[in-house]
Amino acid sequence: MSQVIDQQVEDQYAIYHGDAVDVYSGLPDDSVHYSVFSPPFESLYAYTASARDMGNSGSSDEFWQHYRYLIAEQFRAHMPGRDISVHCMNLPTSKARQGYIGIRDFRGEIIRSYEAAGFIYHSEVCIWKDPVTAMQRTKALGLLHKQIRKDAAMCRQGIPDYVVTFRKPGENPEPVSNTRETFPIERWQQYASPIWTDINPSDTLQYRSAREDKDEKHICPLQLDVIRRCIRLWSRERDTVVSPFTGIGSEGYVALQEGRRFLGAELKASYYRQAIENMKAALSEKDDLFAEA
Repeated sequence: MSQVIDQQVEDQYAIYHGDAVDVYSGLPDDSVHYSVFSPPFESLYAYTASARDMGNSGSSDEFWQHYRYLIAEQFRAHMPGRDISVHCMNLPTSKARQGYIGIRDFRGEIIRSYEAAGFIYHSEVCIWKDPVTAMQRTKALGLLHKQIRKDAAMCRQGIPDYVVTFRKPGENPEPVSNTRETFPIERWQQYASPIWTDINPSDTLQYRSAREDKDEKHICPLQLDVIRRCIRLWSRERDTVVSPFTGIGSEGYVALQEGRRFLGAELKASYYRQAIENMKAALSEKDDLFAEA
């Protein structure tokens, strides 16, 4: 693929070291079966010093100007009737940056932007997060108990995660069909819940990689079980799953373990290298599992 810095292409996966828009622009029309990923949360985190890093945007408007180029490429490259899932959360504001303490509707802006590009707003699930853990990590004013005593008007609930899913209009040429055995009713009832309260926040590839100090740690990893549920629900074995923001490879790790193929783009060199190692680990662990069986 042109316009990438480096690449690792194998039978079951391809990881590209490059810009997400450049990688997507090289994909054929109507070719992507499914995509699940966590985009940069505007400028909440900066991953690299690159001007191509959307997390380095100087403002919300600048971020969305860049992100909408990717959304347009996603609409072109995705298969009709198939889905794309975006992990997100609403964003806290601060007096230092926005001049007030509150919450911005990042989730809503994602929905509006994908709809404007032609996608159908298909589904969403709210993922419960422990407000005590959030308070200890962020020291957010609205979550502190002392604020209850001082002025509860400034207190708020914790901010959950969401997975918002969109569908490209048109007839799906490759239906995602299941049987009672491959997708039991108990699993469907669990996945169909509008709120997932049973996600382990520590079930991340970062946590597993952290066993080795030399492994690259991703600043904002997506829980593996969230990815697993999405991939099982909205894709078939041998489908191509794409993540434009691969990070250390969480989506690819699960995709390979679930019998899918994976294509990922990652701008940060150390994440790119770690993602390749995690793809190898996923395939090795899968082979070991079958050997034991």
